[in-house]
This record gives sequence, structure tokens and C-alpha cells, in this order.
Amino acid sequence: MTLDASAAEFSIKGNLEQFLIVLSVSLSVATISRIFSWFRQIPYTLLLVIVGLALACVDIRLVNLSPELILEIFLPPLLFEAAWNIRWRSLKDNLLPVTLFAVVGVIISVLGVSFALAEFTDLSLATALLVGASLSATDPVSVVALFRELGASKRLTILMEGESLFNDGVAVVAFLLLVGIPLGIEEFSLSTTIIRFFTFVGIGLGIGCVVGFGISYLTQRFDLPLVEQSLTLVSAYGTYLVTEELGGSGVIGVVTVGMILGNFGSRIGMNPRTRLLVSEFWDFLAFFVNSIVFLLIGDQVNVDSLSSNFDLICVAIAAVLVTRVIAIFGLGNLSNLVSPIKTNFREQTVLWWGGLRGSVSIALALSVPALLSGRQEIIDTVFGVVLFTLLVQGLSTKWLLGKLDLIGDQPLRQEYSELLARRVALKRVVDYLIDNELPPEIINGEFYRYQLGLVKGELESIEDKIETMNKEHDNLRSISIEQLREQLLDIEADTYAEFIRSGKLHDNLSPLLQEIMAKADQHLLQ
Repeated sequence: MTLDASAAEFSIKGNLEQFLIVLSVSLSVATISRIFSWFRQIPYTLLLVIVGLALACVDIRLVNLSPELILEIFLPPLLFEAAWNIRWRSLKDNLLPVTLFAVVGVIISVLGVSFALAEFTDLSLATALLVGASLSATDPVSVVALFRELGASKRLTILMEGESLFNDGVAVVAFLLLVGIPLGIEEFSLSTTIIRFFTFVGIGLGIGCVVGFGISYLTQRFDLPLVEQSLTLVSAYGTYLVTEELGGSGVIGVVTVGMILGNFGSRIGMNPRTRLLVSEFWDFLAFFVNSIVFLLIGDQVNVDSLSSNFDLICVAIAAVLVTRVIAIFGLGNLSNLVSPIKTNFREQTVLWWGGLRGSVSIALALSVPALLSGRQEIIDTVFGVVLFTLLVQGLSTKWLLGKLDLIGDQPLRQEYSELLARRVALKRVVDYLIDNELPPEIINGEFYRYQLGLVKGELESIEDKIETMNKEHDNLRSISIEQLREQLLDIEADTYAEFIRSGKLHDNLSPLLQEIMAKADQHLLQ
């Protein structure tokens, strides 16, 4: 018993040491990338991959990366954070192209990559299908961060992020449907595959909706920020594990619950301060998890094994790029025929080149059963393609955005948003000083008037700057309008939540203001 306890203690200590080493390296990279200007040109996640790759080249292994670690520990928070932050109103306007890219695009990728590998290499079709399914999930974390940093259009960000959110689930389901074929456990049947696909997706959607709406209504009954924050964490991991246990897609479940809580639950059940607290918590968690995952991706590379399967990797890279062209340009133009909002050629080009592969592809490849004879070829091929997309496509996306003139005015918009925030803050200070004049025994009148004058003077200066920027840049007015709309919607949701907490209302009311705003938009367009 003593030996068992000592072994367990030694194992825990060893795992903790490994974790601290990984975390120290990740944070060191983050710090260096902010200190030295040259490193700022490289997206943080790609810099982590490069460092991990350098460690692998000198045969320094930080930790063994298991698929269970990525899928069950790392994947839920990454998916939930992305789903929490994506706005349904923006996604709804682009739902057609996002759905086409995420569903039909995955099918094109799986079939295109697998048939190319089966035709031009020695891989069997059944094994090649697993490679295709693994590589059909896009993971553009660094590209989306680059979009936001450079001020690329919000629609481009929504398309890229929305596709990634949904195609992760479709890719995982496709992989699970195909993994039994090369082992001889299952035979491919179109009708059976379609039924299983909708079963996977349906269970994920169902559980995600139950958990999401359940927590949304639960948080209306109390105002405890730390408890509400903890509930979002439990919902992310709990939804994933329960859905997987019931035979559904945990990825679809987490995405569903994240979108419901981010767009519905956070409005009806959380006050603005709690929403900010939860958002900052998930921003930290996503940074923390990404820091570990991308470093470990580079660190797990086996250079000798990759070189021995160089031909497989080259064919897979070509197939991924070609199928991405077909999916983005073909489906994008098809969407343009139906959707009132068009995706132009330049935006389609960035969507094509920015379709990176990452942690989900790696996890799927590593989860291939050890009994399969072509397992190492699958892992090496997927690792090779992931490294190419991250290091070649990822590092050249900024250059491509510049060449296509898609770099926006993010610094200008950020300055304008800060001025708007300062104006609101100083107005509240002025209102407080006027409405709550302090007694003379606390503060003398002359100092009070001097302080009030200083604040008013700074407020006037800020208002002059805002007025000047509005005159010089007409497009900045949209920021004020968008912030006003968000504030009005928050006021409506907070009012309903207040009535429920006080017992004056039992069920939440559907938002009325959003419908009024939509009617106003339609009237302006006529």
C-alpha cells in the first residue's frame, strides 16, 4: 500500500513538473513576442509551433500528447470560447455560406483528399478516408486573431470563425463514421451513414440546447458572478462528456451550448459586470489552452518519420489546397446566387488560403486505433499538412491581406471606441459631482469647482476629438450606432431579468427591441 501511494505521489509530482515546464516555455514565448518588435510580426500561436518544432529537432520532448488530452481537456474550452464570442446576429446574416463551407465543404475535402491519396500513393482508400476526415477540420485561430489585429472586415472574421466552429463537429462525426471501415468492423452504406450522421448531430444539438437554455433560465434566479462563471465552465466540459457518453457529437454539443449562453443566457441572466467577468475568464482560458496546445503540436513532430513519408505529405498538401479552392470558390459563388450578402473574390481568396489545420486534425489522427496497419502513415501525413498550413499559409496570410487590400482601419476604430468610452465615463463623473455635492467639512467649495471644471474641460476636449473624427471618417459613425444598439438590448434584457429575480415575472419575455430595430433597418433600406 505504501509503495502504491509512493508511486502515485511520484506520478503526480512528475506530471506537475512537466506541466510547469510546458507552461513556463509558453509564457516565455508570449513575453518575448511582446518585447521584441520583430517577433510581433508572427502570430503568437505560430511562434509557439516554431518553438515546439525547434525543441523536437533537438529531441527535447516536453510531454506526451494524447488524443484524449486534446479532445476531452483542451477542445471543450477552445470551442466554448469561440462560440461564446460569436454574435448570432452577425452569424445569421452569413448562415448560408457558413453552412455550405462547414458541411458540403467537409464532404468535398474528405472525398478529394482521400481519392488523391488512394490514386497517387500506396495508401488504401479506407485508410486515405481517415486522412481526409482528419484534415477536413479547419483551425484558423491565428488567422482570426490576425484579422482582428489588422482590422479585416467583420464579415470575413465571421465567415472564417463560423466555418471553423461548425466544421469541427462535422469532421469529427465523419471520422467516427469512417474509422471502423479499414479495421473491417463496418462496411460503408450511404443510408446507414446518413442516419448515423444525423443521430450524432441531433444528440449534440439536443443536449446543447437543454443545457444552454437550462443554465440561461437558472442564472435569472440569482446574481452571483462567480457561480455563473463556474456554471459556464461546467457546461462546457459537462456537455461534451455527457453528449459523447450518449453517442452524440460532443463538439456540436459544446458549440451549441456556447452560442446559446453567449447570445441568450448572458443577456437574460447576467448583468453587464458578470458578462464582462465571464468573457474575460474565457479569454484567459483560451489563451492558456492555446499556449499549451500549439507548443505541443510542434514538440510532437518526429522529423525522421515525416521525411520517410514525404511523398504522402506532398500529395496531401496539394489535395487539401485544391479541395479548398473547390469548396470556397465553388460554394462561395453558389451562395452569392442566393444570399443578398455577397462574398467577393478577394475575400474568397483569403478564406481559401487561411483554412489552416490544427489541434482537431492532430487529435483525430492520434486517435486512430493502434491495430490499424497504416496508423503511422496517417499520423505523419496529418502532422506534415498541419505544419505546412500553420507555418507557410499562416505566416503568409498577413502579406496576402495587404496585397489584396483587405487590411482595415482597426487602429483608428480602436482610438474612436476608446474616446466613446472615455466620454461616457467622464459624463458619469460630472453627473455624480453635480448631483452629490459634498459637504464643506469634507471638501472646500473652491477645490470642488476647480475639480469639476477640469473634468468638464477634458470632456469637451474628447467631444471635440469625436466630432472631428466623425467629420473626417464617415464610417466611424457605425461604431456609435452599434454600441448604442448593444446598450439598448442590454437594458431590455436586464429589465426582464430584474422582474424575474423580484418575482414579478415568471417566464422570460422574448426580446421586442430587436424586432423593432430590424423593422427600422428594413425601412431605411427601402
